[in-house]
Amino acid sequence: QVQLVESGGGLVQAGGSLRLSCAGSGRSFAGYTKGWFRQTPGKDREFVAAISWGRYNTYLADSVKGRFTISRDYAKNTVWLQMNSLKPEDTAVYYCAASSETAQGFARGARMDYWGQGTKVTVSS
Repeated sequence: QVQLVESGGGLVQAGGSLRLSCAGSGRSFAGYTKGWFRQTPGKDREFVAAISWGRYNTYLADSVKGRFTISRDYAKNTVWLQMNSLKPEDTAVYYCAASSETAQGFARGARMDYWGQGTKVTVSS
């Protein structure tokens, strides 16, 4: 069974940091772009960050540029989202995803092949 399992969410004060992890299992994710979306109640899922396979091309939403970074470890089949200078508006459920599309396509709404179950991030003011 193919799985993406997120961890690292929690409650943090504004200005603080969290690091989300997404561990893949059940198959090789060679060639797959991986990344993160987030969603708040009543709103559509929003792209946050993506990282390609191989060339380390990364894409970040404008709302998180300069604060969030995305990285991956091929051997561990894991992708991380380092979130610094968190704001209350970053509060959401964060979902990991994997797609056979390019990182650019991932960022532009390409079809995702796999989703994680989500991890909640709450930023208090």
